[in-house]
Amino acid sequence: MPMRPTNVILAALLAASFTAGCNKEKAPVTAQAPAAAQAPAGEPTPDTVVATFGDGQKITYKELNDRVQEPIANLEKQKFQLRKRGLEGMVTEKLVDAEAKKRGITQDQFLKAEIDDKVPAPTEEKIKEVFDGAKGQLPPGSTFEQMKPQILDFLTQQPKQERAQALFAELRKNANVQITLPEPPRAPAERKTVSAVGPSKGPDNAPITIVEFSDFQCPFCSRAIGAVDQVMKEYDGKIKLVFRQFPLDFHKEAQKAAEASLCANDQGKFWEMHDKLFASQSALQLENLKKYAGELKLDQAKFDKCLDSGEKAATVKSDMADAQKVGVSGTPAFFINGIMLSGAQPVEEFKSIIDAELKPTAQK
Repeated sequence: MPMRPTNVILAALLAASFTAGCNKEKAPVTAQAPAAAQAPAGEPTPDTVVATFGDGQKITYKELNDRVQEPIANLEKQKFQLRKRGLEGMVTEKLVDAEAKKRGITQDQFLKAEIDDKVPAPTEEKIKEVFDGAKGQLPPGSTFEQMKPQILDFLTQQPKQERAQALFAELRKNANVQITLPEPPRAPAERKTVSAVGPSKGPDNAPITIVEFSDFQCPFCSRAIGAVDQVMKEYDGKIKLVFRQFPLDFHKEAQKAAEASLCANDQGKFWEMHDKLFASQSALQLENLKKYAGELKLDQAKFDKCLDSGEKAATVKSDMADAQKVGVSGTPAFFINGIMLSGAQPVEEFKSIIDAELKPTAQK
């Protein structure tokens, strides 16, 4: 089966910049925001009465704005992020077009040469491994030969996206792309108090603490690993990363996968299990979780007892409750010194917050 056409991959990558996380909501809710801090022409003045009731009681436009100040600020930030990603997508499209014309070929030919032809096909053994791991979720009677094309497509999609992202980053670097879109000021209310409890890596006295709420079955959480690893490397010794659980209810294996990671943590191998689970998102059934424990050379009896008893469910529930208190509704969600960054964002988004926090004048 041929690989997915490169023009589809390009479109998918550009569209994906608008969908960066797994969310509880099935579809985004579109709402008309109340007036922002910079009032457009025709907006009511602060003392305009917007509601009356009872014996002469009233609510002014200023009182309303004060009440919804934080969600308005969040909406303004979301609008900025959408515009920025849209702008980056437009730049990428033009750079691809220019490079293709320079070589005298079509965009599709350019993308095929730089993406399809540079992504090796998965081995027969790897395809068989995925088939065996997913047997419990396949339609009854499914054979390896029937499912092979779909598995091949599944295994090649992410490597192609990663290669495409690297290609686009190289094009932007060579073209010295500068994004000058003005960013709205950060509202003071954006900083949340989030407990940094859970498996962690990095020094306890690091000036930056990142608390990540994640779901082992969410593909966006898996996609975010590269950005997190890169900032941990670039800011070596300056970041403490804390992992907390937020399994979404429509990811049926996510709850037990979360518990499995905590059971592994009891034996000092949380991050090894973390990597194993994210690398095996299509095979997180209970029997596979136990198999991974064996591959990591954990005490199998101890791990199985921990997982079967559900003793870590309370910890997962506590993590989720803390996440919901600070406005988390999807994964991944990061809190960088309390400043929320939602979704699988590019490294630059992490760095903009981290660099601001590391400045001597940053408010803590």
